[in-house]
Amino acid sequence: MSHYLYLIHPFRDGFFEQPTPEEESAMQAHFEYLKRATEAGIVLLAGPCLDDSFGLVVFQAENDAAAQQFMFDDPSVKRNVMMAELHPMRVSLMSSSTTVDV
Repeated sequence: MSHYLYLIHPFRDGFFEQPTPEEESAMQAHFEYLKRATEAGIVLLAGPCLDDSFGLVVFQAENDAAAQQFMFDDPSVKRNVMMAELHPMRVSLMSSSTTVDV
């Protein structure tokens, strides 16, 4: 499996200050999509930057085509709420004792 990173940025200015109901729905579906993928061992790490600049997802996929498909199937991308950019990467170090506050 290869590792990938995708960044998401909102299409619309003001998204973080006043999301529309459609955007909120897409982002809830985005969270559930990534949660299921995390439980399946696909997503290694995901979350938003606290300065409202972008979100990121670090995940694994068989190849570039599968990675693109996973990114484009993200509901926030599919519903044109977020634009996404994909980058292949190599995870060189990863803690096995990571804790997460939800």
